[in-house]
Amino acid sequence: MPVYGYRCTSCGVQFERQQSFQDAPLKTCPECRKRTLVKVLAPVGIVFKGSGFYATDNRSGSTRSSSTKKKDDSKASDDSGAATTEKAASTKAESTE
Repeated sequence: MPVYGYRCTSCGVQFERQQSFQDAPLKTCPECRKRTLVKVLAPVGIVFKGSGFYATDNRSGSTRSSSTKKKDDSKASDDSGAATTEKAASTKAESTE
């Protein structure tokens, strides 16, 4: 059964009461006996149990697909080739001056 929080708008007393879903909300304050109770909404804590809820649970870096790995390797070699070509061009330009 859920626990509901109540607060009296007249005297300010706060308390919790365990009630069934079918029970009507309380209206009368147990302290001042006035009909000024309101339910207090509180955030609900969520607990995820089991695997699959974190990025580290889905897959590790070592199990990447071979096609993705090949694309990354070819991109890295393309970048290094471009850098080598630019360096050679700048060296050639300096030597001609």
